[in-house]
Amino acid sequence: MSSESGSGSAALEEPDETVPKAARRRHEHAPGSVSILSTIVRRELHTVARTPTFSVLAASLTVVLLGVAWAGGGVRAGYVPTIVDLLTPLELLVPIVAVAFGYRAILADTRRGELEVLRTYPVSAWQVVLGVYVGRAAGLVVAIVGPLLAVFAAVALTERETIRIYATHAGADSPLLFLRLIVLAAVFGLVVLAVAVAISAVASTARSALALTVIALLGVLLAGDLAIVYGFSAGFISDGSLIYTLALSPLSAFRGLVLETAVIAASGPGPRTASPIASLLGLALWTVASLAVATVAVDRV
Repeated sequence: MSSESGSGSAALEEPDETVPKAARRRHEHAPGSVSILSTIVRRELHTVARTPTFSVLAASLTVVLLGVAWAGGGVRAGYVPTIVDLLTPLELLVPIVAVAFGYRAILADTRRGELEVLRTYPVSAWQVVLGVYVGRAAGLVVAIVGPLLAVFAAVALTERETIRIYATHAGADSPLLFLRLIVLAAVFGLVVLAVAVAISAVASTARSALALTVIALLGVLLAGDLAIVYGFSAGFISDGSLIYTLALSPLSAFRGLVLETAVIAASGPGPRTASPIASLLGLALWTVASLAVATVAVDRV
């Protein structure tokens, strides 16, 4: 009886010869999630670096923002006047740049067959989407933050005010306020980039991607604001809930955050233009929902 038990335990200790050794080695040496993500991110960074269109967009944005700030007089007046001058151009230009970075990100991989090759490896759909998003996001942040830093430097060098107050109390024209604008513009761009990545995952052709991109831009730039204005004028949105409703539109959320944290903060107490927490949550929900749509679309390929 004991010999049978000993032979049984020996059998349990023996390796399963039905599993090929090569397969076992692939399983043992399979890359982890972090390694896979870093590989995809590096590939996207390389793509961004060797695509001249993205560099042209960043350079064009620099020229336009510097021109607007100089023509409006904000460069010579201070940081807050420059923020006011740049707010409307940023509302239009940041979504355009963000969409350009992302609307063909996954579609190009699908058309070249690279996505099918990636799926033969132990790569999940969410890893593909997140890797593409992070890689493109790094390039987009540089394309947005770089031009705004150029404007920041121009204000610092040419501001004519002799009394500079670098504080947080009411009435202070602090460079910290302009840095808030830079951060919020980058966040706004990342939200629109997530929408663009979702479009690139859903679209099947370049033409359909372009059409969906136009629709998305109109939705981000116009539809959300118009819907809120109509709801408020028709009485569906009350005065008290307006600042929270603005968080539903990415553009309104961005505008409200800039006005609330960078403009009104410098002029002292006044009427609230947004709820910062609600606006940030709204932007986060847009980002997560867009990446979730992209993940589902990639998973079906």
